[in-house]
Amino acid sequence: MLILKILTTQVGGLLQRIAGNGEESIEETARLLAQATIGEGRVIIAGFDEMQAVIATALHGAEPLSGAVRFEFGMDISTADRIWLLTRSATDEPALKLARHLAERFIPFAALAAEKPHNDNELKNLAYTYISTGLTRGLLPGDHGERIVQPHALSALFVYEAVKIAHDEMILDED
Repeated sequence: MLILKILTTQVGGLLQRIAGNGEESIEETARLLAQATIGEGRVIIAGFDEMQAVIATALHGAEPLSGAVRFEFGMDISTADRIWLLTRSATDEPALKLARHLAERFIPFAALAAEKPHNDNELKNLAYTYISTGLTRGLLPGDHGERIVQPHALSALFVYEAVKIAHDEMILDED
């Protein structure tokens, strides 16, 4: 199965690019979330669309994220809380609406999206930390010249695991 080998190669390359380009941002995100875990706050995860896979893993996975709760619109959020906003695209309007609300209230949050952290990226500009998956088009060529296979949830789960490892090390150091 040649296509499976190509897919495996492309996904491996995607994850390597995320790790290589996002190492510092992953560490910063872990540090931001650890502030809530160590302090009086909660780690509130706001996942949009397929990024809700990260919420399921953080809350119900084999190794849940300490202090994590699911974001719900209308919930009471304090300045002791830290929010991790995960969205497929930095231009997603519901995600931007939440980001603007948090920024107006000076509530620190981290963000993950596909787009690179350019100056015209509003989500990146509002967030305290920003991680890009770099997944802005499909990984494989389709039959009609289009690009197919956009594993946004897979890349977000990879980032989640990297952030969780760093987060857990930080909170253990505090004990």
